[in-house]
Amino acid sequence: MKNNKVVIYIGILAIGLLLGWLLFGGSSNEEIDHNHDAVAATNQMWTCSMHPQIMQPEPGDCPICGMDLIPAESGSDGLMADQFKLTENAMALANIQTTVVGKGNVEGNTIKLSGKIAENEEANAVQVSYFAGRIERLNVSFTGEEVRKGQLLATIYSPELYAAQQELITAASLKESQPALYKAVRNKLKLWKLSENQINQIEETGKVKENFPVYATVSGTVTEKLVEQGDYIKQGQPLLKIANLNTVWGNFDVYENQIDRFKKGQEVMITTNAYPNKKFKGKVDFIDPVLNTKTRTVTLRVVLNNKDYVFKPGMFVTAEIESTKTNSNEVIMIPSSAVLWTGERSVVYLKTNPNEPVFELKEVALGNKIGDNYEVLDGLFTGNEIVTNGTFTVDAAAQLQGKKSMMNKQGGKTMTGHEGHLGMDNNSKNESDHTNMNERLKVSEKFQEQLKGIYNDYINLKDALVKEDSKGSSQNATSLLSNLSKTDMKLLKDEAHNHWMSLIDEIKSSTTSIAGSQDIKTQRNHFKHLSSHLIKAVQIFGVNEKVYVEFCPMADNNNGAYWLSKEEQILNPYFGDAMLKCGEVKQTIE
Repeated sequence: MKNNKVVIYIGILAIGLLLGWLLFGGSSNEEIDHNHDAVAATNQMWTCSMHPQIMQPEPGDCPICGMDLIPAESGSDGLMADQFKLTENAMALANIQTTVVGKGNVEGNTIKLSGKIAENEEANAVQVSYFAGRIERLNVSFTGEEVRKGQLLATIYSPELYAAQQELITAASLKESQPALYKAVRNKLKLWKLSENQINQIEETGKVKENFPVYATVSGTVTEKLVEQGDYIKQGQPLLKIANLNTVWGNFDVYENQIDRFKKGQEVMITTNAYPNKKFKGKVDFIDPVLNTKTRTVTLRVVLNNKDYVFKPGMFVTAEIESTKTNSNEVIMIPSSAVLWTGERSVVYLKTNPNEPVFELKEVALGNKIGDNYEVLDGLFTGNEIVTNGTFTVDAAAQLQGKKSMMNKQGGKTMTGHEGHLGMDNNSKNESDHTNMNERLKVSEKFQEQLKGIYNDYINLKDALVKEDSKGSSQNATSLLSNLSKTDMKLLKDEAHNHWMSLIDEIKSSTTSIAGSQDIKTQRNHFKHLSSHLIKAVQIFGVNEKVYVEFCPMADNNNGAYWLSKEEQILNPYFGDAMLKCGEVKQTIE
C-alpha cells in the first residue's frame, strides 16, 4: 500500500514538471525574442527628410519645420566614410550618366577660342588740322562715312594763316634782294601742309585766301568724329578718326594654361553668327607677351582679309585652332560636364562600385581644355568611372548625406538652405547648393506657370546684365518682384510649401537689392545670390521647359558663379562684353 502511494506521488510530480515546462518554457523564448525587438527599436534613429542633420532616438516632429520624423537608414552598408549611395529611382529621374575614363579618347586636337573683331590699328589714321582756326564747314556728316584720299574734309578760317599769306605776298616782291626771307616764308606755309600749287597761286594772284581746305590723307571709314562745324581748334588737334577696314583684327582670349599651345603663324578657321555656314581663314599674327591679371588671359591676334566688309568691328567670332602639341596616349581626357568648380578646386564624382550607384568626391588637377574635354594632370586613372551628366544632383546628395561635396571639403552635415536664418547668417550660407533633393516635387501646373513668369523676368534681367544695361536690370527686377508677390501659396502643400517658404524670402531680398541699384557691379553681386536660390526653385518645382544651368569659374573674384539660361549658348551676365563667352553648361533641367 505504501509503495503504491510513492508511485502515485512520483507520477504527480512528473506530470507537474511536464505541465510547467509546457506552460512557461515557450513564454521564456517569446520574452527573449521580444527583448531582441526592444533592443533593435532602441537602436533605431529618426531623422527629417527635409533636414537630415536632425537625428533623434525616438519618433516625433522635426524641431525646425515640424514635419514627422522618419526612420534613418541604419548601418553604412559597408561603404567607406566618404562614400554615399543613391536610389535607382533618383538615378533615373536625374538622368545621371557615367563614363569610364580613358587615355587619348578625344577626337582631334582643336581648341576653340571666343573673340571679337576690332579695327586694324596699323591701318588706322587720325586726321588732324595743321593750323589753328575755326571750322567754317565740315564735309563729313556721320561716322561710318567712306572717304577717299585727297577728298575735301573741312574748310577752316585761320588768322595765323591769313597773316602768313600776307607775309608771302610781301616777301615775293623782295625775293631778289632778300632770297633767304622769301624762302623762309614759303617753308613756313609748307609746314602748315599747304602744297606748292597753293603757295604759287597765292604768290601769283597776290590775293589772300580767308578759308583753307583740309584734305583726307588716307582712304577709309570714319569711325569717330572729334569736332563739329563751328568749333575752334588748335594746331595739331584731331578732327576725325579714319579706319581702313580692308583688313581687321580678330582678338581672342587665351587662358594661361593654354598659352604654350599657340605660336605665331598658325592657321586659324574663323566662324561668326552672321554667316554661320561660312568659314574664314586667317593666321596668328601676334600673341600678347603680357598677361591680363584680372582675367588671367592673354590676347591672341589674327589678321583677317575684309575686302568684302564681312567683318564689322565689335562682332563676336569663334576661332578653331589646331594645337601645336599633339595629344599623347598618356593624357587622360574627361568631358567638361563632369567637372564642378569652386574657384580654387575642381572636383568630379567617382562611381566606386560598378554594380551599384555608390559615389565619392574626387579632387582633380586639370590641364588644357581641348574642345569639350579637359586634360587631367592628377587625380584620376584609366578605368575610373565618373559622373558626366547630373553632376549637380549627385553633389546635392553628398551634401544631404553629410559627405564631402563641392563646397564642403571636410564632409559632415551641412545646412541645406531650407533652415531660413536658423543658426547662420547670410555670409555663411552655401550659395552653391543648387538642389537639395534627389526627386522633383509634384506641384500643380498653375503654380508652375506662376514660377515660369518669375523665371521669364529673371531671364530678361540676365539679358540686361549681359548688355550692361543697369536701368533695364532694375526694371526687370521690379517686374520679377511683382510676379513674386502674386504667387498663390495655397497651391502648395506640406513639403512643397516648406521648400517654397525657405526660398521666397531669399529671392525677394536679392531682387529688391537689384531693383534699388543703378550700379551694374552691385546688381551683378546680388544676381549671383538670386541665381543660386532660383536654380533651387526651378530644380525642385520645374517650369515645363528646358533650362540650362551655366557656370563661370572666373566670376565673383574667381570664386565662380552660376546662372540660368534658356539657350545652351554662353552669354555671361557677370562680365558682359569683357568676357562674354566665359563659362559652360553644367546641367540641363528638363
